[in-house]
Amino acid sequence: MAKCDICSKEIAFGIKVSHSHRRTNRTWKPNVVKVKAIVNGTPRRINVCTRCLRSGKVVRAI
Repeated sequence: MAKCDICSKEIAFGIKVSHSHRRTNRTWKPNVVKVKAIVNGTPRRINVCTRCLRSGKVVRAI
C-alpha cells in the first residue's frame, strides 16, 4: 500500500490536462520504501516515504 506509516502521506488524485485541454483522471503516488526501523525499541518493517527517511524521522535498524 502506498502510504507512509510516519507522516500518513498517501496517493493524491487529480486531473491531467493535455495541450488541447482534454481532461483525464490521474494519480500521484508517494515514494514509499519498505524499511527495517526501530519502533518502540524493537526492529520492525514499516513503509516510509523517502522524505521522512531523509529528514531523520526514522531510525533505521541494521
